[in-house]
Amino acid sequence: MPESLLVRFDALVARRGLAKNRSEVIRDLVRDALIDEECSMPGEEVMGTLTIVFNHHTGDVRDKLDGIQHEFFEQIVSSMHVHLDAETCMEVIILRGESGLIQTISNIILGTKGVTHGHLTMTSTGHGIYDNQPTPGTDAVNAARAYAHDHPHTHGHSHTH
Repeated sequence: MPESLLVRFDALVARRGLAKNRSEVIRDLVRDALIDEECSMPGEEVMGTLTIVFNHHTGDVRDKLDGIQHEFFEQIVSSMHVHLDAETCMEVIILRGESGLIQTISNIILGTKGVTHGHLTMTSTGHGIYDNQPTPGTDAVNAARAYAHDHPHTHGHSHTH
Protein backbone atom coordinates (compact mmCIF):
# COMPACT_ATOMS: atom_id res chain seq x y z
CA MET A 1 0.00 0.00 0.00
CA PRO A 2 1.42 3.43 -0.84
CA GLU A 3 2.72 5.25 2.25
CA SER A 4 0.49 8.30 1.62
CA LEU A 5 -2.61 6.09 1.53
CA LEU A 6 -1.58 4.31 4.73
CA VAL A 7 -1.04 7.67 6.50
CA ARG A 8 -4.54 8.79 5.47
CA PHE A 9 -5.99 5.44 6.58
CA ASP A 10 -4.26 5.70 9.97
CA ALA A 11 -5.82 9.17 10.37
CA LEU A 12 -9.23 7.60 9.69
CA VAL A 13 -8.53 4.90 12.29
CA ALA A 14 -7.58 7.59 14.81
CA ARG A 15 -10.79 9.55 14.13
CA ARG A 16 -12.87 6.43 14.76
CA GLY A 17 -11.74 6.33 18.39
CA LEU A 18 -9.45 4.62 20.82
CA ALA A 19 -11.31 1.32 20.65
CA LYS A 20 -10.63 0.97 16.91
CA ASN A 21 -7.60 -0.47 15.20
CA ARG A 22 -6.79 -1.04 11.53
CA SER A 23 -8.44 -4.48 11.44
CA GLU A 24 -11.68 -3.21 12.97
CA VAL A 25 -11.85 -0.24 10.61
CA ILE A 26 -11.24 -2.54 7.63
CA ARG A 27 -14.05 -4.80 8.91
CA ASP A 28 -16.34 -1.75 9.23
CA LEU A 29 -15.50 -0.61 5.69
CA VAL A 30 -16.20 -4.08 4.29
CA ARG A 31 -19.55 -4.21 6.10
CA ASP A 32 -20.42 -0.73 4.79
CA ALA A 33 -19.63 -1.86 1.23
CA LEU A 34 -21.74 -5.02 1.65
CA ILE A 35 -24.64 -3.02 3.06
CA ASP A 36 -24.43 -0.49 0.21
CA GLU A 37 -24.48 -3.39 -2.26
CA GLU A 38 -27.43 -5.03 -0.48
CA CYS A 39 -29.42 -1.79 -0.50
CA SER A 40 -28.86 -1.34 -4.23
CA MET A 41 -30.22 -4.80 -5.04
CA PRO A 42 -33.86 -4.86 -6.20
CA GLY A 43 -36.09 -6.89 -3.92
CA GLU A 44 -33.97 -6.59 -0.78
CA GLU A 45 -35.66 -5.54 2.45
CA VAL A 46 -34.07 -2.36 3.75
CA MET A 47 -34.55 0.32 6.36
CA GLY A 48 -34.46 3.93 5.30
CA THR A 49 -34.37 7.32 6.93
CA LEU A 50 -35.68 10.14 4.80
CA THR A 51 -34.93 13.61 6.14
CA ILE A 52 -36.85 16.44 4.52
CA VAL A 53 -37.06 20.19 5.05
CA PHE A 54 -40.11 22.14 3.94
CA ASN A 55 -41.92 25.44 4.37
CA HIS A 56 -45.27 24.63 5.94
CA HIS A 57 -46.76 27.83 4.47
CA THR A 58 -46.26 26.55 0.91
CA GLY A 59 -49.68 25.57 -0.39
CA ASP A 60 -51.03 22.41 1.12
CA VAL A 61 -47.65 20.72 1.58
CA ARG A 62 -48.51 19.40 5.04
CA ASP A 63 -51.73 17.79 3.76
CA LYS A 64 -49.89 16.28 0.77
CA LEU A 65 -47.13 14.86 2.97
CA ASP A 66 -49.68 13.40 5.38
CA GLY A 67 -51.61 11.88 2.47
CA ILE A 68 -48.48 10.23 1.05
CA GLN A 69 -47.52 8.85 4.45
CA HIS A 70 -51.01 7.44 4.97
CA GLU A 71 -50.97 5.90 1.49
CA PHE A 72 -47.74 4.06 2.34
CA PHE A 73 -48.49 3.34 6.01
CA GLU A 74 -47.24 -0.25 5.67
CA GLN A 75 -43.75 0.99 4.73
CA ILE A 76 -43.59 4.07 6.97
CA VAL A 77 -42.62 2.91 10.45
CA SER A 78 -42.50 6.29 12.16
CA SER A 79 -41.84 9.97 11.64
CA MET A 80 -40.62 12.87 13.73
CA HIS A 81 -41.55 16.48 13.02
CA VAL A 82 -39.38 19.39 14.15
CA HIS A 83 -40.05 23.12 13.86
CA LEU A 84 -36.85 24.81 12.71
CA ASP A 85 -38.26 28.34 12.75
CA ALA A 86 -41.60 30.11 12.29
CA GLU A 87 -41.98 28.80 8.72
CA THR A 88 -39.59 25.90 8.20
CA CYS A 89 -40.03 22.33 9.37
CA MET A 90 -37.89 19.24 9.24
CA GLU A 91 -39.27 15.75 9.22
CA VAL A 92 -37.41 12.47 9.62
CA ILE A 93 -39.35 9.53 8.21
CA ILE A 94 -38.34 5.94 8.95
CA LEU A 95 -39.24 3.46 6.24
CA ARG A 96 -38.99 -0.32 5.91
CA GLY A 97 -39.58 -2.40 2.83
CA GLU A 98 -38.30 -3.49 -0.55
CA SER A 99 -35.43 -1.27 -1.68
CA GLY A 100 -37.06 -0.12 -4.93
CA LEU A 101 -40.33 0.75 -3.20
CA ILE A 102 -38.53 2.69 -0.44
CA GLN A 103 -36.66 4.68 -3.12
CA THR A 104 -39.93 5.34 -4.99
CA ILE A 105 -41.78 6.53 -1.87
CA SER A 106 -38.84 8.79 -1.02
CA ASN A 107 -38.82 10.27 -4.52
CA ILE A 108 -42.55 10.99 -4.28
CA ILE A 109 -42.04 12.79 -0.97
CA LEU A 110 -38.95 14.67 -2.18
CA GLY A 111 -40.84 15.74 -5.31
CA THR A 112 -43.74 17.21 -3.35
CA LYS A 113 -44.15 20.94 -3.96
CA GLY A 114 -42.94 22.80 -0.87
CA VAL A 115 -40.24 20.27 0.07
CA THR A 116 -37.08 22.34 -0.32
CA HIS A 117 -34.61 19.51 0.10
CA GLY A 118 -34.03 16.14 1.63
CA HIS A 119 -31.96 12.99 1.64
CA LEU A 120 -32.63 9.26 1.84
CA THR A 121 -30.19 6.97 3.62
CA MET A 122 -30.80 3.24 3.31
CA THR A 123 -29.28 0.49 5.41
CA SER A 124 -29.62 -3.21 5.96
CA THR A 125 -32.13 -4.80 8.29
CA GLY A 126 -29.09 -6.69 9.59
CA HIS A 127 -30.10 -10.12 8.35
CA GLY A 128 -27.11 -11.99 6.98
CA ILE A 129 -24.63 -9.09 7.01
CA TYR A 130 -22.83 -9.65 10.27
CA ASP A 131 -20.48 -12.52 11.06
CA ASN A 132 -21.81 -15.22 13.35
CA GLN A 133 -25.34 -13.84 13.20
CA PRO A 134 -28.15 -16.33 12.68
CA THR A 135 -29.96 -16.09 9.37
CA PRO A 136 -33.73 -15.65 9.14
CA GLY A 137 -35.66 -18.90 9.52
CA THR A 138 -33.11 -20.59 11.77
CA ASP A 139 -33.94 -21.88 15.23
CA ALA A 140 -31.94 -19.05 16.89
CA VAL A 141 -33.83 -16.35 14.99
CA ASN A 142 -37.19 -18.04 15.58
CA ALA A 143 -36.43 -18.32 19.31
CA ALA A 144 -35.41 -14.65 19.48
CA ARG A 145 -38.55 -13.55 17.65
CA ALA A 146 -40.72 -15.72 19.90
CA TYR A 147 -39.16 -14.12 22.98
CA ALA A 148 -39.41 -10.62 21.60
CA HIS A 149 -43.08 -11.03 20.77
CA ASP A 150 -44.33 -13.37 23.49
CA HIS A 151 -43.10 -11.71 26.67
CA PRO A 152 -45.32 -9.15 28.39
CA HIS A 153 -45.13 -5.70 26.87
CA THR A 154 -45.81 -2.45 28.66
CA HIS A 155 -46.05 -0.24 25.62
CA GLY A 156 -49.77 -0.65 25.07
CA HIS A 157 -49.98 -3.03 22.13
CA SER A 158 -49.50 -6.68 21.34
CA HIS A 159 -47.55 -8.29 18.53
CA THR A 160 -49.11 -10.83 16.19
CA HIS A 161 -47.34 -12.40 13.25
